Amino acid sequence: MDAFEIRGGRPLSGVITPQGAKNEALQVLCAAMLTDEKITLSNVPDIIDVNTLIELLEDMGVKIERPNPNTITLQANAIDPDYFATPAFKKKSGKLRGTVMLAGPMLARFHKAYIPQPGGDKIGRRRLDTHILGFEKMGVSFEYDSENHMFSLNGANLHGAHILMEEPSVTGTANLLMAAVLAEGATTIYNAACEPYVQQLCKMLNSMGARISGISSNLLQIEGVKHLHGCEHRLLADMIEVGSFIGLAAMTHSEITIKNADVATLGIIPDVFRRLGIEMTITGDDIYIPAQEHYRIHKFIDGSILTVYDHPWPGFTPDLISIILVVATQAKGTVLVHQKMFESRLFFVDKLIEMGAQIVLCDPHRAVVIGLDHQQLLRGINMVSPDIRAGVALLIAALSATGKSTIQNIHQIDRGYERIDERLNALGADIRRVTLP
Repeated sequence: MDAFEIRGGRPLSGVITPQGAKNEALQVLCAAMLTDEKITLSNVPDIIDVNTLIELLEDMGVKIERPNPNTITLQANAIDPDYFATPAFKKKSGKLRGTVMLAGPMLARFHKAYIPQPGGDKIGRRRLDTHILGFEKMGVSFEYDSENHMFSLNGANLHGAHILMEEPSVTGTANLLMAAVLAEGATTIYNAACEPYVQQLCKMLNSMGARISGISSNLLQIEGVKHLHGCEHRLLADMIEVGSFIGLAAMTHSEITIKNADVATLGIIPDVFRRLGIEMTITGDDIYIPAQEHYRIHKFIDGSILTVYDHPWPGFTPDLISIILVVATQAKGTVLVHQKMFESRLFFVDKLIEMGAQIVLCDPHRAVVIGLDHQQLLRGINMVSPDIRAGVALLIAALSATGKSTIQNIHQIDRGYERIDERLNALGADIRRVTLP
């Protein structure tokens, strides 16, 4: 089993460039299934989750080329639709939540699809209702195989429809959108997710010949077309990495410049970190974070304790709640962190408490953090990464701690962060990748 050994307490310094957006990559890779022409994607992160999906696409018959690092060309002109019903597909797709988004393109082009129970992080229940109910409104029928935990979808009568989503699901919106672009007639998706990832998917599909309007709003309007063609598309910088690096700089008293951060797509992320007292200067697409001895948590205007909570875009992304919680442990002041969307994402705080953090876990969704203001440093311990985002939060905690920390199950971190140990070591960190017996 691979692990990270971290010797913390070192200030970092230098320039770092965020990888391409993981969540966008999973969507646009699936979108390549909508045409038999070549799709070229650049700034694609070289991480486990993305590579697993690429391998799965190749198993299905998609021709894959990698002309340059972080660039991939896909051509889905020899797909075997029946591969989706095989045990091999079920085994590999069950490891990754993003494979659910293959259903929309498959229904659009081949009028049938299969959806296994979702894989990925163990951060709480992830329902498929939004996907299935939306497809039903578009004329798709389905059956559920309880023995194999697989949904079989029949899209022979796929057509446009008005869909009011019960929740603004990012993967649900992407799935329905990709089915709608080739469906006969008009489709409207109301209460659609409008994250930058979804906006990017819409722009890519339009460059392929789709007719989508309402991009960046929660009301998408799609006029179905008969055919889509190839395109070239560049992925955004990963906003979760950007937020992680901001938090890392504050926790380790580091002076860091984040290059090419696609600042216009970050929404309120910089402002939320500023409310924790973190200083930063934005110049174009670069973010400069100076070394700070102290950062003070702001209060609300009426003097009450700050609450940071996740919310669908343009609210604060749930993927950075773990980072906010860790960063608050060394701030000056108190904050209530409220993770609304997933009931198991705060369970890693027991490790932070063991490291010396002052945290009260109120329930599965809420934690009160009393900042130590760097007066009492965290101490290194042995721990296990439970999911992608908590894993990096623990890595940041370990880099700020005194002594040696060991993080096991770093497969979870590698799923979402490209060569994170090498890139942080280039800034002065001491992270060693080791194999434990």
